[in-house]
Amino acid sequence: MSSTPNVTCATADGASWLASAGTYPRSTLALWRERPDAPLVLPCGTVFDVVSAPAIFGRRMLDRLWDEGPGSGPVAVFRGRMLLFAAPGTAQRLPSLLTWEEWGSNRTASVPPLLCHGTGDAVTVPALSGGDSASGGSRWLVAPDTRHPWLPGPEVLLWAAVRAARAAVRISIFPPADQDANVYDVSRRR
Repeated sequence: MSSTPNVTCATADGASWLASAGTYPRSTLALWRERPDAPLVLPCGTVFDVVSAPAIFGRRMLDRLWDEGPGSGPVAVFRGRMLLFAAPGTAQRLPSLLTWEEWGSNRTASVPPLLCHGTGDAVTVPALSGGDSASGGSRWLVAPDTRHPWLPGPEVLLWAAVRAARAAVRISIFPPADQDANVYDVSRRR
């Protein structure tokens, strides 16, 4: 059982934090006051980065973060992907850490790719009021509730991804057995 918090609506402080990522924070807040049910596109790289994972694998990562690790920052779901909000700079550093861990090699071919959004990228942020989960739109799993949320860095997200991958796929250091090999039963020797 996961102990992920169930904060599905952003607070006023959380909205201020999100809006601070944009070029015109006051305009963003004014738009949200008029339409709190509207998702918005916000830039990454200065206030937060985002690591995007397929929903099931992202959920495994989130469970590891909350059950065995330090927790997470805000987390949203958008179009079948989980968006983990991370510390600025994570999008630049995490791919090299994943490469070092041989992410995407033949050994881990069944592990899904993680998309890292940082400086120059933008993401769709769910509505403050919780989002549109009925139609498969964006929604918060862990909504921002403070002006200065804790955001995991690249090392923490690498840790969660590796543990989620290990739980999902048994990775062996031994090559697969030769299916055409002759096998003899030696247990009945005389």
